[in-house]
Amino acid sequence: MAKKCILFIFLSFFLQKSLPAQKNIYQVVVIGFYNLENFYDTIDNPIVDDNDFLPSGAKNYTGEIYWNKVNHLARVIAQMGTTFSKDGPALLGTAEIENDTVLNDLIHDPQIAGRHYQYVHYDSWDHRGIDVALIYNPQYFKVEESRKLFVKIPIGVKSSYYTRDVLMVKGILCGETIYVLVNHWPSRLGGEVRSAPARAAAALVNRNIIDSIQRNYPGSKIILMGDLNDDPISPSLVKVLGAKGKSKDLKPGDLFNPWMELYKKGIGTLAYQDSWGLFDQILINTPWMDHEQAGFFYSKQYVFNQQFMIENRGRYTGYPMRTWDGNNYRGGFSDHFPTYLVLLRKKQ
Repeated sequence: MAKKCILFIFLSFFLQKSLPAQKNIYQVVVIGFYNLENFYDTIDNPIVDDNDFLPSGAKNYTGEIYWNKVNHLARVIAQMGTTFSKDGPALLGTAEIENDTVLNDLIHDPQIAGRHYQYVHYDSWDHRGIDVALIYNPQYFKVEESRKLFVKIPIGVKSSYYTRDVLMVKGILCGETIYVLVNHWPSRLGGEVRSAPARAAAALVNRNIIDSIQRNYPGSKIILMGDLNDDPISPSLVKVLGAKGKSKDLKPGDLFNPWMELYKKGIGTLAYQDSWGLFDQILINTPWMDHEQAGFFYSKQYVFNQQFMIENRGRYTGYPMRTWDGNNYRGGFSDHFPTYLVLLRKKQ
């Protein structure tokens, strides 16, 4: 597994060298997603199950640990995509954040404070109290509209009745109207097969809103991102969303999944029992694939997995360096690698 990770880092480095030479021709924007792994504050919220993430909890989650977590996440975000854009991600979807307190602390960390990030966030009914959010750079993006979309879990497929809402944001990206859907689909807890209908339900919420946007506003550009708790080949993506991994197979209204081929090569964003999964995906609809139109178009996809983010000892060697090993503080970053897309637009 470690060898695959090193090989992918080398290939990413090689590929990244080819694009910056085109910066004089194209305007570059980076769009990313990052599961921040149990990003809680240290204050008790009696409405949700956050007891482990308190100074008195099983993880001994002190202020010192919390601020170290903020610093580590900001370090990753500060470096994501900077090979292509000095400002890093213009848009960054996030998962596993407890509230706006942690978002505020993160965006004001000195490593990224100069970007003046803002965010869109809504509380959901998830029993753990974790939500999704969209962090954005106002230099690139202006929010016009946002709302949360409820995901109803089918009875009997999960032990919990509620999951994370889908966050829908409509905004202007460098003068161009786009729609962004940020997701964190139900986990595989209880078994992949048993829990699959819950993820299919989340996928259907996305499919329905995408169809509605495309029907009412033909030609709209849509981005679906998130920790989908499924791989690119899973039924929730292939059958429910109808996502395709090859551009030649796309028809109007389809979704393109740029992670399909990477997954088939053994590349992933998280590891379990020495097997890579690629749950952290960013999908786009067909208007992003047209290189001749005047707006932004899709160029390349990357898993951001720098050496400092990779576990270097113990049973998780080669995995993403996580914050926790059970209740033991490891001092890492996240148990997921972030992902991002590079978008280009011809300079006028």
